[in-house]
Amino acid sequence: MKRTGRVERTTKETSVKVEIHLDGTGQASISTGIGFFDHMLHQIARHGGFDLTVHTSGDLEIDAHHTMEDTALALGEAFAQALGDKAGIRRYGDAVIPMDEVLVQAAVDLSGRPYTVHEEPADLAPYIGPVYPTSMTRHIFESFGQTARITLHVNVLRAARPGQRPDAHHVVEGQFKAVARALRDAVRVEGTAIPSTKGVL
Repeated sequence: MKRTGRVERTTKETSVKVEIHLDGTGQASISTGIGFFDHMLHQIARHGGFDLTVHTSGDLEIDAHHTMEDTALALGEAFAQALGDKAGIRRYGDAVIPMDEVLVQAAVDLSGRPYTVHEEPADLAPYIGPVYPTSMTRHIFESFGQTARITLHVNVLRAARPGQRPDAHHVVEGQFKAVARALRDAVRVEGTAIPSTKGVL
């Protein structure tokens, strides 16, 4: 049985369509109007091993917030759909990812309990490219975690060479790659039982 999810979400601010296949090959078709965000979603697909389609049209004339928030909410909902009853999954996943001078740790529990812990440097450049505000990275993970109903910890262990300012691009991209690898680990099927003493997740 294919582990897939599909969500369409339309408001006065955005129109979002997301499709995900957890047992894919990392193929992606992504368009949100925010180039760097598209690049990050490609990391989720490629390093998570998910086939992913994301098409979002949002009120970018205001700012990027609504577009990224609503996309993350829809992605989380589709991810939860694809997991189904979670029978046989590994449930826990973690990864430590280097990206040049940056080192990021991510850990995930597909617990059914939304909780996000996010630690990154406070002195990142305010924007990556013309549209992506670095302050949104935490909110993206919080929004995804909320609707995916997962516990997610993301921690930037090393952000820069001594005495240098962090490269925001490397810091954020390292986080998305680490989260993708942790999710890939957690969704892996290892048997048929629900991985919980409660018998439900």
